[in-house]
Amino acid sequence: MILAGGGGHTGFGYALAQRLEDKASVTFLIPEGDTLSRKRLSMFGKVEYIPKPRGAKTPTDEFTYNLARAFAASMKKVTRDFDAVVSTGSNFCIPPALVAFLKGIPIVNIESEARFIGASKTARILQSFSAITALQWSEQKKFLKGTVVGPLFPKQEIEPWKGGYILVTGGTLGHKHLFDILNESDLKNVVLQTGEIDPEPYRKRHPEWKVMRFSLKFHELIAGAEVIVTHQGSTPLEAVVYKKPSLIVPNPELKRTFPKRDSEIFAKKVGATILSDVTLERLIEAITKTKKRKVPVLRDGAKVLADMILNL
Repeated sequence: MILAGGGGHTGFGYALAQRLEDKASVTFLIPEGDTLSRKRLSMFGKVEYIPKPRGAKTPTDEFTYNLARAFAASMKKVTRDFDAVVSTGSNFCIPPALVAFLKGIPIVNIESEARFIGASKTARILQSFSAITALQWSEQKKFLKGTVVGPLFPKQEIEPWKGGYILVTGGTLGHKHLFDILNESDLKNVVLQTGEIDPEPYRKRHPEWKVMRFSLKFHELIAGAEVIVTHQGSTPLEAVVYKKPSLIVPNPELKRTFPKRDSEIFAKKVGATILSDVTLERLIEAITKTKKRKVPVLRDGAKVLADMILNL
């Protein structure tokens, strides 16, 4: 069972499922209402739902209620039929992972791709209960006891091509600050994925842009981009797969999830440019600069971890 909490966490689940395909039977547990994760993952196996305790802006009283619901649902969904349960990170994974531990099922605990100064709460909590704690970078050995497998990214599914466009994305939640600044530009060849942010203001101002909330073929958009402008999530790792340079613009609303120093180190690891203090002039300048950057070759951590899971 792979616990996929949405966004980049679902991306880790997707990458592992690619390597486990035809080698293991996989079931996914995802947050209630996360139709995008369901559509992405259903090709690999059965998909089940439980509540997610906390979103980016969930108040404390609602978190407590959701946490109780998540534990109750996990007791039913996480059965002894599973040989391993994989936590891809986020608070969503904690209830089902702890239920798995109580039922004697080995836990595989994955640390985030963008943690270098200190551990994420989920990885730290689950470390003591886990058969494997998978680290994506050697720096993470400073604060977690685990095995460095390398960064987790999906397989290349199509050949890279030269579409000549700028791909701009803010992940599942979107990045309104970045989008609003970009909207004031005269850039023509832009593909914009807005996530939960209303796309209409950008379509109205720039009818020549291709604007969407989400895409199930996001890898195809990455494969054809000249440069990718994104937030601190796992998209820069996917960009490396297709040998595309990326510009990271940290989302000020996600400081708790992606601390500034972690984002800066992550950018160096994936060969990305990083721009924190965003103005239109600086954004255009950074995009131009990023197009010339060399993309690094990274170790395939998803394959290494998949083999470790099968050895359990």
